[in-house]
Amino acid sequence: MREDATLHLRRYLAPRHWPMWTGLGLLWLGSRLPYGMQMALGRRLGDLSRLLLPARRRVVDTNLRLAFPELGPAGRRRLLAEHFRAAGMALFEGALAWWAPQARLQGLLKEVEGEEHLEAAMAAGRGVLLLGGHYTTLEIAGPLVLTLCPVVPTYKPARNPLFEAVMRRARERRFPALLPSRDMRAIIRTLRAGGVVWYAPDQDFGRRNAVFAPFMGVPAATLTLTARLARTSGATVIKLWHERLPEGGYRLRFSPPWEGYPSGDEEADATRYNRAVEEQVHRTPEQYLWLHRRYKTRPAGEPNPYRSGSSSR
Repeated sequence: MREDATLHLRRYLAPRHWPMWTGLGLLWLGSRLPYGMQMALGRRLGDLSRLLLPARRRVVDTNLRLAFPELGPAGRRRLLAEHFRAAGMALFEGALAWWAPQARLQGLLKEVEGEEHLEAAMAAGRGVLLLGGHYTTLEIAGPLVLTLCPVVPTYKPARNPLFEAVMRRARERRFPALLPSRDMRAIIRTLRAGGVVWYAPDQDFGRRNAVFAPFMGVPAATLTLTARLARTSGATVIKLWHERLPEGGYRLRFSPPWEGYPSGDEEADATRYNRAVEEQVHRTPEQYLWLHRRYKTRPAGEPNPYRSGSSSR
């Protein structure tokens, strides 16, 4: 896998790749800046993106109207602005995760809660399935977890081939392995061998292998493969949360092992997972990845809320 991920520059020298090269070069330079300056630039970049990306702004606005109807228009506008700032900071965090020395990243880990649960699960030797979520701190959280254990992340390949090549190469140089999120056999093998696998299934992948379970009070297509992974591998299941701290740096939180999971009831298991993701959403609502169309797949008869003219609650 590592050989396949090696970046051959001659494959990406065509003019169509130059804008991506420019962006990646700026990110690389940004990874060398002081952390405080990175976060300040990220917030300003988020403000600019909110103004220049109306389609993405509509996605975020739709998600917030569905998930936080109690906020009202003014409250949602404030949360939308804060989310774009969080997403801008995430861009610089991604650059740090790809190119900063591990020692520098370790210095950004300010707090760890529940590390004893992770240590006990690893000592049991059954493999550990870390259930994560798509918060904007996702990219930098991986190297932070790596300071505690040899975690193996799963990932969804990027559409842009140059971005994918750079991303894979950076991640594979840091982590002991990297698993495509759809490669269930590889994930199960790693867990059965006693590995720690990080898996974040809180995105809309359509109806296949999914049930509708409430997420922030709205039915959302939620993968059932998570429970199957736990059952087939026999791994200990622990929920992982991560968050950006107001004063700078990051906090990781590990839950106690999930008892009675999977339960055999796919909808109940999916609901339990969604509620775990919601816990962090309520703590830091601006840091969840609202840019993703989480409610795209709808129960029969319900319109796609992201289409023009669709109503939302």
